[in-house]
Amino acid sequence: MSEYLVFYTEANLVCLIIFALMVAHDLLHADRQEKQVKYDRALLMFMLYFISDTFCAWIIAEALPKTRLSVVVVNFANYLLMAGITYTWLQYDMAVEQVPHRNRSINRFAVFFPFLVSTVALIAVYCIAPEVLLDKDLKVTPVYNVFLIAVPIINIIAAIIYSIRRARTEENPIEKQRHLYIGFFPLMVVAGGVFQIIVLPNTPIFCFSCALLMLILYIHSMEDRISIDALTKLNNRGQLIRYVSQRGNGYRKDRQTYVVMIDVNGFKKINDTYGHTEGDRALVLIANCLSEIVKRRSTSIFLSRYGGDEFVLIVPAESEDEIMSLIEEIRGLIEARCLEFKTPYMLSVGVGCARLEESPDSLQKCILRADEHLYLDKEHSRGSG
Repeated sequence: MSEYLVFYTEANLVCLIIFALMVAHDLLHADRQEKQVKYDRALLMFMLYFISDTFCAWIIAEALPKTRLSVVVVNFANYLLMAGITYTWLQYDMAVEQVPHRNRSINRFAVFFPFLVSTVALIAVYCIAPEVLLDKDLKVTPVYNVFLIAVPIINIIAAIIYSIRRARTEENPIEKQRHLYIGFFPLMVVAGGVFQIIVLPNTPIFCFSCALLMLILYIHSMEDRISIDALTKLNNRGQLIRYVSQRGNGYRKDRQTYVVMIDVNGFKKINDTYGHTEGDRALVLIANCLSEIVKRRSTSIFLSRYGGDEFVLIVPAESEDEIMSLIEEIRGLIEARCLEFKTPYMLSVGVGCARLEESPDSLQKCILRADEHLYLDKEHSRGSG
């Protein structure tokens, strides 16, 4: 038993260190997004659970004093932390899935309410009839286990529902898998715990499964930071460069490829008049319009923020008329959203377009030509104004 306790403690300690390194790495980034903050809270809950679980194992093995007080403290701590893990994970899931009004006080209280009721009930039961939760040998009863899993089950079901809803509307198969992974993550963690109990009771499978699953998700989040623009949530310029380098020339005889460059007209004036915060809102509005239009298309379009107030679309199309129709759709939707949101300005965009030709042409050269055409379009607009 002593060898097992040492191994169990070492496993929890290793997982604790791994999670601590992830949290420390995140804290070094001043521009953490909402979902990253909530992911780190889930990591902290896991870390606290590993500590509590280690003490619990030592008390059960009587390597530490096994008294009513010590048993009650560690089991109540495990209850709180198990609920805390699933609660913080649900908060993270809601941030990833962009659940509307998730940060309103009433909605946050609604998510917290089951935990509050369960905790009050658990304390009341222990005060009135402690034998219902602990037998004469100080072992937990099935009633305690019901309290232990009740709130986590509610949180897990809610997380799965939110992720399935988002996955059903996601057309990108990679993103669809990611949404489902996040939603079903708690079930995979539970599966690790059940496997430990049934198959390998003397091996800390639960601890290892938590660490492995969280590391996989953390790697995905690092990829997002590398490839996603923090403000608009579109592909960033680095991802555009990687996309272009992977595609090479990208020319195909069976279809035409166009590069469309988009620039916000009068963006400096918006910043100067209304401030940079409003300028950021304008960029997000443009980005959301572009994303919405891309999702409407049956063909795969690469969309990226090029830098500042410029955006790039790489579009497969049957003809130039299709591209002109796309551009008009973009302009029309931007105008409609400005009216809908009652922005203090009316946004418009300049557009440059270029078609990819056979070698020695390339996507990189095509982007430069589209940028030149964009400049000419803006000059023409100023001249017309």
